[in-house]
Amino acid sequence: MHPHPAQPTWAQPLPPAHKPGAIPLRPLGLGDILDGAFRLVRFNPGATVGASVLVAAVAMAIPLGVTAAMTFSGDSLEWFGATLEDPDYAPSSSEILSIVAAVGSLVLGTILQAIGAILVAGMISHVAHAAAIGRKLTLSQAWAATYGNRWRLIGLALLTTLVFVLVLGVAVTPVVVLAIVVDSPVPAILVGILMFLLLIAASLFLTVRLYLLSVPSLMLENTGVFGAIGRAWRLSARQFWRLFGIWLLATIIVGFVSQIVAFPISMVASVVGIVQPDLYFFATIAGSAVSTVVAAAIVAPFSGAVTNLQYLDQRIRKESYEVELMEQAGLLSR
Repeated sequence: MHPHPAQPTWAQPLPPAHKPGAIPLRPLGLGDILDGAFRLVRFNPGATVGASVLVAAVAMAIPLGVTAAMTFSGDSLEWFGATLEDPDYAPSSSEILSIVAAVGSLVLGTILQAIGAILVAGMISHVAHAAAIGRKLTLSQAWAATYGNRWRLIGLALLTTLVFVLVLGVAVTPVVVLAIVVDSPVPAILVGILMFLLLIAASLFLTVRLYLLSVPSLMLENTGVFGAIGRAWRLSARQFWRLFGIWLLATIIVGFVSQIVAFPISMVASVVGIVQPDLYFFATIAGSAVSTVVAAAIVAPFSGAVTNLQYLDQRIRKESYEVELMEQAGLLSR
């Protein structure tokens, strides 16, 4: 018998490696990715948290400003308080127009925030690459690094959104047809449950295989929209469960933390709305806006860092990319 039986492959420690920056330049374990993401955000706060908060704050300032102007400049939104006191109260046409404008401004702010978040994700790709080789990017440097790929990045987001919409349409169509053609609702309900489960599975599959690694591919390799999707497909081949597991864990972490932080904000907004019914709608919009900004400070930087480190990890595993990173860090001569 051997005095020291060999450990199984999965239990063997990862080999030592150079670590000029946030991550060791070798295939990354789960701990490396999570620790690297924290380090990346910590040492590049302006280009990660600062960029995300700036985008969210500017976008949410629109609905907050519109709602505040309507609330404190007249009685256009007082029907919320009147409705709480008198359920039969009917708002006037001017009040209805005001509420439509307020809700529309919230929708506009949400759309702008989503577009800004896409651009921030592109910035974080450059921040992660720089952090891997021991360099730090400021907010302005990270923004400048996205030059030439900004519209492509938005196009990538729109294309993937279109794909998800088409998948949703495929899932909903048979349910609607059955609901119209068949008198009994049972077949439509059963098919609806099945299509819902398939929709979740398809959405997760497409997220991991097509979108997750496409943003860093586009930003760091200048591949174009379809080239980035192709690169994401190749890099994620035979790595679905690893990529999915780490992505899911990061999503749970940031979701849990952001909910803990946002809960007191929502509670304060609710209390203000109850105590001052005339401020109900303003408090609701303000609570939503502040919660969005707080969530942006947590979700986008950490999630983006994890995703980009997964991208670097896959290139290291499949393309020995650590050699090029060492050259860029000055650890190896070209």
